[in-house]
This record gives sequence, C-alpha cells and structure tokens, in this order.
Amino acid sequence: MAEVLSIVLGGGKGTRLFPLTQARAKPAVPFGGKFRLVDIPISNCINANFRQIYILTQFNSASLHLHLAKAYTFDSFSKGFVEILAAEQTFEHSGWYEGTADAVRKNFVHFRTQNPDYYLILSGDQLYRMDLQDFLQKHKESGAAITIACTPVVRDEASQLGILQANKNKEITEFMEKPGPTKDISDFKVPAELKKDKTTKNDEYLASMGIYIFNASAMESCLDNDYTDFGKEIIPAAIHNLKVNAYVFNGYWEDIGTIRNFYEANLELTTLKPRFDFYDEDRPIYTHIRNLPPSKMNFSNMNQSIAAEGCIITNASIANSIVGVRTIIESGASLNGVICMGADFYETEAQKQQNAEARVPNVGIGKGVIVKGAIIDKNASIGEGCRIGIDDQTRVDGNYGNYYIVDGIIVIPKNTVLYPGTVI
Repeated sequence: MAEVLSIVLGGGKGTRLFPLTQARAKPAVPFGGKFRLVDIPISNCINANFRQIYILTQFNSASLHLHLAKAYTFDSFSKGFVEILAAEQTFEHSGWYEGTADAVRKNFVHFRTQNPDYYLILSGDQLYRMDLQDFLQKHKESGAAITIACTPVVRDEASQLGILQANKNKEITEFMEKPGPTKDISDFKVPAELKKDKTTKNDEYLASMGIYIFNASAMESCLDNDYTDFGKEIIPAAIHNLKVNAYVFNGYWEDIGTIRNFYEANLELTTLKPRFDFYDEDRPIYTHIRNLPPSKMNFSNMNQSIAAEGCIITNASIANSIVGVRTIIESGASLNGVICMGADFYETEAQKQQNAEARVPNVGIGKGVIVKGAIIDKNASIGEGCRIGIDDQTRVDGNYGNYYIVDGIIVIPKNTVLYPGTVI
C-alpha cells in the first residue's frame, strides 16, 4: 500500500483571491498562462513518485473536478490517483470542513484504506519546486514524529506567517502564528548552525510553509481532539508532546494568498531569469493537455511576455504580460503588465455573426484596446477601443459592477463583456 499519502488542502472560500474565486475553487485559479494553482503541489508529488494524492475542497469545486479529471489519469499498474474529497455529509459528520485539521479528520475513513506510513500535507495555493523525496528522507533520519518545511524570511515577512523557533539540531521548540509587525520575536532568530549559503544575514526567522510530514500514528493522535486548524492549534500542541523537526527549504517559495501576490508572482515569470523556472525537464509542472495549435503572431511586438498555446495575436504590442490559452488579440491592441487568462473555447463564425447582430464584442481583446496593470479572467469580451488602467491612475479598491479593483489591481471577472469604448 501507499508509503506516503499526499493531501492537498484546497482552502476555503478563497476570499482574498476574489473575484478570481467567484466561480471556482482557489486551487483551480489559472496561473502562468496554461496551468492551475493545484498543478504545483500535484507536480511536486508526481516528481517525487508520491502518486496517491487527495485534494480536499468544499467551495466551487466543479471546475477543479473537471481539470483534475482531464489532467491526471494514471495507468492501472502504478496504483496512482488524484481524487477530490469535497465536504460530504455522513452519519458521523454533517457539517462543512471547519479548518485544515478538521478536513483531514473527517476524511480518515478514506485515508485509512490506503494504510500509509506517512501523511504529506500540502497547500493548494503556493508556488515552489521542492524535492519531496529529500523531505521524506530527512524526516525518517531525524526520528521525528512530524517535520515542518520552513523557509528563511526577513522580519517584515514574518508578520503574517507562522514563525518557528528551532535549536541547532533542527528540533522545533516554539511556534508563533502571525506575530504581527510590533511583537518582539528576537528569541525566534535562526541559529547560526542552521544558516546555509543561500540564507543571507537578513533572513533571520524560519517561517512555516504549511507543508508537513506526519508519521501515520502521530497524525491519528494529533487529531484525536476537537482542534480544527494545523497552524493555529495542532502544530503548537504537538511541539510540546512530540518530536517535531524543521526542514529548511532555501529555494523559491511564494504564497499565492492575495490578488497582489498572484499578480506579482505571475508577472515575475516573464522576467529574463524568473526565480521559479517552468523550463525544467527533470521536474516538470504538469497540467491538462489541450492539443491546441501553436500560437500565431501576425506583425506583433512581444517583449518579456509569455503566450500559451492556441493564441492568435495580430498587429499588437505586448510587454511584461501573460497571454493565456486561446486568447484572440485584434489589431492595434496594447497590453502592459497584464495577465490575460484566455478562453475555454473558440467562437465559431456563426457565434461571431450573432455577436455582431447583437452588438456584443467577440471573446478576446478587440481592436485598439489598451490595457495596463490588470487581470483579465477567462472568456472576457473586451470591445473595440476600450481603455483599461490608462486614464485614471487613482485606484480605490471596490466593486464597480463589471470590474473590481483589489490591492490596486483592476480585475475583469470571468465571462465579463465590456462594450466598445469602455474606459476603466
């Protein structure tokens, strides 16, 4: 049976990523032009040959179900699977998941049938590439009941993360959840023995990445209570009762928790040397294979940008932007600092004719559209001559009907229609 059972926590309503989570679960949010956020933890597991994977979610899970069904089908010999466990009513439990630990507890009936030796807990909204086999090996060698993956951070970053205090043997002695900017946490500074070459003198604290390995027996004992959350309750209690070790990860790691994080992490992929590299043949990031044609550029200028498959871009200027699958960009359009998630379909000529008769723009970016500093969700129809983020530089967060401003970034929701000449 499975030595390691991987559990990806899909999160709750994803309010901090709203409106991208208006019609989908947080792990299903498109990322990097062709991927979904959930592809990151799943790919890390597959690359480590951990192929028994459950995704726990309870909100807007339909698109996530569809993506996983199309993307992850294992052969019958590997005994691998990627399955969603949405919140369900049983004779024992009738409510929603009340937290990360509660979600795992309510699914023990499914997990125990796999008879795992270890449980690997992952988050569904982080960007990183980790050698999970090494993580497991270090856990085994330490003799710990639980190992927590952690990364060095500066004081400002520590405010909103779970901070660990570890000794020179990497044993965790204290845990503090989100200490805030003013609390004295000098006792939590990283011991000199744990600092590595990539850890600068300013990286003074170890932050939990929300990635854990539990011995199966430890998981059972830690959840034999009413605690609902790993970070706030389970881990602090376990530190005083069990041996809990730190696994120091010095690679790139970004928590995609807010619209600002999401926007910056996406556009960072377009830089000359992005810190997260999708171009790694040995440890690829997997996703749904769409069998789309290559993207076509007609008389266009693209600078430090990414275009996914199936796009048709004509006489356009695109800089520091991501163009998602099946994006149609018409003549004279200009995109700068834009995440365009693309479309789920191509419109037929008959549909385009119907659009013309109804005076509705086609799906995609129309002629002469200018966009700066925005996220355009899937299947949006941006009419000819629209100006987005160009004229008014004062961006006040809020709901403006057919668009939102979140963290100072304009977000055009999925399936939105902006009629020709709209100015945002």
